[in-house]
Amino acid sequence: MSEKPEMPEDPKPRRRQARGERRITQLLQAAANVFCANGYTAASTNAIAREAHVSPGTLYQYFPNKEAIAVELGGRLMHEMREAHGQAFTPENLALPLPELLDAVVDPLIAFNCANPVFLALMHGSETPGRIAEEHDALHASLIERVRVLIAHYLPDSPPADCVRVADMAFAVFKGGLHLVLAAPEGPERDATIAELKQVLLRYLDPVIGEGALMAGATAARAVAAADAGLTTSRNP
Repeated sequence: MSEKPEMPEDPKPRRRQARGERRITQLLQAAANVFCANGYTAASTNAIAREAHVSPGTLYQYFPNKEAIAVELGGRLMHEMREAHGQAFTPENLALPLPELLDAVVDPLIAFNCANPVFLALMHGSETPGRIAEEHDALHASLIERVRVLIAHYLPDSPPADCVRVADMAFAVFKGGLHLVLAAPEGPERDATIAELKQVLLRYLDPVIGEGALMAGATAARAVAAADAGLTTSRNP
């Protein structure tokens, strides 16, 4: 008895799924534009539908209300922001001189915010949905903690309170400068503002971390030398 040939998988569900994903992306981009222009509180589903060039009924096929749109958009932005954190705070970056370290840490974070101006508009809204606010607070705390760990790495002999104070001040300077960066027109003006922000951070941190980086490098060099000496001794009793 011969086996029945396998029927090919129906491609229609995949096509419908792909169309649905494209529609969701379209709606989220429209929502991002509306949130940036009007803020979360003043935005409406009708305005988002108009921006997306679809009917309100089409929007409601994918999202029941404005909050659901904001939660989905916020979740995707959070994921991208965590990836930016991952690019910024790596063990390899800790070995860089301070100017290069600032480039490695600041550039991914600025690039993310410039590409997603809705991030600040949504996260800092007065009526931002609680779920987004909670996730943002956790992400914010994680970022500050990473900055504190970075500062402590360069100042291993400093009291923890000093490292926290320096890290918090540097982070506050970055946040203030970020608003100026986003307000600057794209092109030479924005590039100059970014360069100025890095210069401010460098001038603040160099008297503290600059010397600390040299000390950390010297400590690492001594540790490597001691390890090499131990290996030489063990080979030549």
